[in-house]
Amino acid sequence: MAKTKTVFICNNCGYEASKWFGKCNACGTWNSCVEETVVKSPASASSNTLVGGTQAQPLKLSEINIDAEKRIDLHCTELNRVLGGGLVPGSIVLLGGEPGIGKSTLILQSALELNDRKVLYVSGEESGSQIKMRAQRIRPNGSDCYILSETSLERIFEQANILKPEILIIDSIQTIATDMVESSPGSISQVRECAAALLKYAKQSGTPVILVGHITKDGSIAGPKILEHIVDTVLQFEGDQHHLYRILRAIKNRFGNTSELGIFEMTQTGLREVSNPSELLLNEQLDGMCGVSIAAAVEGIRPLLIEVQALTGSAVYGTPQRSSTGYDSRRMNMLLAVLEKKAGFKIGQKDVFLNIAGGLRISDTATDLAVITAILSSSLDIPIPSNICLAGEIGLSGEIRPVSRIERRISEAEKLGFRQIIVPAQNLKGVGLHKAKIEIKAASRVEEAFKHIFGK
Repeated sequence: MAKTKTVFICNNCGYEASKWFGKCNACGTWNSCVEETVVKSPASASSNTLVGGTQAQPLKLSEINIDAEKRIDLHCTELNRVLGGGLVPGSIVLLGGEPGIGKSTLILQSALELNDRKVLYVSGEESGSQIKMRAQRIRPNGSDCYILSETSLERIFEQANILKPEILIIDSIQTIATDMVESSPGSISQVRECAAALLKYAKQSGTPVILVGHITKDGSIAGPKILEHIVDTVLQFEGDQHHLYRILRAIKNRFGNTSELGIFEMTQTGLREVSNPSELLLNEQLDGMCGVSIAAAVEGIRPLLIEVQALTGSAVYGTPQRSSTGYDSRRMNMLLAVLEKKAGFKIGQKDVFLNIAGGLRISDTATDLAVITAILSSSLDIPIPSNICLAGEIGLSGEIRPVSRIERRISEAEKLGFRQIIVPAQNLKGVGLHKAKIEIKAASRVEEAFKHIFGK
C-alpha cells in the first residue's frame, strides 16, 4: 500500500528534506523551500516504465556516426537562427515567456508550416476545437499536424508510440501529470518526473521534444531549476504586450550560440518574421529632434541600428531621477559620471530618462557612445544630424574602447543610407574598410566624438 508523506523540496535544485529549511543544504539558496504532499509507491521508484527502449552501449568517439543527425528546418528563419540552424533530432527545447506573449502561437505556427514532417501537438490547456479556431486564423489552408488534448503523460506516450511523430510538442509542461507521482500538476515533483521521462523519450527515439513553460512573477520559469538543467535549449520569448515586437532569445543552447536573437511582429494572423529590424526600429523623421541618436549594435552576429532616446530636465525634487527602459540603469549611471567628470558637462542636478525605441532590451556595450551622445544632445538642446550613427564602448577614463564586428556595423549603416559613422580609433587598425562608401570618423575619446557631431 502506498504511503502518503509530506516533504520539503528546494525549487532551485530539487533537494528533498523531511523538515522545513530556510537555506538549502545542497545549493545554498535561501527561501526556496516548497512543501508538497507525495505518495511513495513502488511504481514511482523509476520512470523507466514510461518509456521503453534498449539499453545503451558504450562506443568510442570515433565510432559515433553523426551523418544522419541533420537539423530539422522549421521553415522559420528567426527560430532557426536562435536554435543554431534548426532543430536537432533527439533534443529537448524549453520555451518560456509571460502569459499572452505568443508562446503557443509561435509553436503552433511553426507546427503548421511543417507539412513535410509528422508533428504531434499536445495541449493540456485547450481543446481540439479551440486549437482549430486559432490554427484557421494563423493559417487558413490547414495542415497535417496531429492535435491531442491530454494531460496524462502515460496516455501521451501511448499515442506517441502509435503515431511515431517526428516532432513532439507539449503545451505546457506545467499541465502534464504522471500517475507515478501523487501530487497536483505543476508541482515540483510532477514537473521534474515528466521532464525526465520526456528527456528519456527524446534521447531513445531520436524525436525532438519542444516544451512550453510558464514563468513566475519574477520572470523565471516555473517549476524546479533542474528543469532548465535537463533540457538542451532554453528559449525566452520577451516583449511588451503594448508593443508589436517580440524578441526570442536563447538563454541556454548546447547546439548553438546563446547570444542570438530572433525578432517577430505580432499581427492579427500570427507572428510575422522581421528580416530587417533596423528599418522598422528607426524613425524616419529625426531631423531637428534633440536627444535622439542612432547606435550600430550587434546582437549575436546580427547587426542592428537602433534609436536611442534621451530626455533631461531640471530636477524638481532634491534627488534627480534616473530612469532607463531597455538599457542597464547602472551602466547609464556610470556613463553620466564619465560625462560629468571627464567631459566637463554638469548634469548632476538634472533628471535623466533613457529609452531604447521599439521595446528592445540591448546589452551590447557598443551602444555607450550613442547613449552618452543622446543625453548630451538633450542637455544642450542641440540636435544630432540624422545621417550619423555611432558605435563605441566608453571606459571610465573617457576613452572610446574598440568593439567587435566593426565591419558588420559599418556595412549595416551603409546599407540603410547613413552618410557618416563614428567608430573607435583602434578599430581602424588592420581592418579593410577602404571599400566602404560611408564616411568613417575615428575617435579615441568622448571629446573627439562630440567635436565630430556638435562641432564644439
